[in-house]
Amino acid sequence: MKNMQQFSKYILLLLSISFICIGMLRSEHLMVLKKAVKICLECIGVG
Repeated sequence: MKNMQQFSKYILLLLSISFICIGMLRSEHLMVLKKAVKICLECIGVG
């Protein structure tokens, strides 16, 4: 049981790192940044 927990922990870590890398290759971090800036500017009434 303990081996299965360690195995699943490392699989989830590897999966999350791979999804982060795929997102960066697709330049999704820039899209998120643009949306965040737009939301912040709308909140303070500039945009």
